[in-house]
Amino acid sequence: MKQVFLLLILIFFISCEDEEKNQSSQETQKIEEIIEKTIETAGGENYTRATITFNFRDRTYKSMRRGMEFSLERQFAEASDSIRDVVSNSGFHRYVNDSIRVIPDSLVARFNKEIKTVNYFAHLPYGLDHRGLVKELVGEAQIKGEPYFQLKMLFGQGASGVVGHDEFIYWIHKEDFTLDYLAYKFVEDEDGIRFRAAYNPRSIKGIRFVDYKNYTYHDPDTKLSELDELYEADQLELLSTIETEILEVELRE
Repeated sequence: MKQVFLLLILIFFISCEDEEKNQSSQETQKIEEIIEKTIETAGGENYTRATITFNFRDRTYKSMRRGMEFSLERQFAEASDSIRDVVSNSGFHRYVNDSIRVIPDSLVARFNKEIKTVNYFAHLPYGLDHRGLVKELVGEAQIKGEPYFQLKMLFGQGASGVVGHDEFIYWIHKEDFTLDYLAYKFVEDEDGIRFRAAYNPRSIKGIRFVDYKNYTYHDPDTKLSELDELYEADQLELLSTIETEILEVELRE
């Protein structure tokens, strides 16, 4: 009788474990489907064959992707010099008046972060399907009467290069599959949180671009998933508008 009892316990735990694995697998599949539809809605394969040039805060950025190869550039003037920073598969390089300039490793890390961060936000939702991201469907929400999925993502080392931004939540429209809101926590000189509301959506050669209204909240320990309600209640502080001027989009055949 004791052996039968132990067998029943074993079967129960195996059954529970299988059920948890099945639920986890179904959630993972749903998350991947949401992300896939969101990227497809915003541009899909066009991202992988596009060269995009844009202005942001008095600097010109240029991104190029071809398969696994990529190149991210920014150009600006400093005094009488023309500066061009390039991040690619081969690392970071700075050119001053078209001549390569060796700079300290500490500046390389800083410049690399700055360039990748600007490009990351400018090209969202491209990159949300990165395998290095830990993804979780934390719930659903309503913002301005519209239904949204809430996707939480944690960035592992090397997942995006967006150093200092560790935890993100994205609000993806349940019907249109547009990324309309996002929030993140950052750890730099001090902890902080940001909430961004997309506006001015436009499509250029099949790729969707947006600008953002950038908000913060006084308590950095606030859960990101609660920021949509605070936004609806007009409790967030508007810090700035983030506008990207798209200069050119070229698509390779």
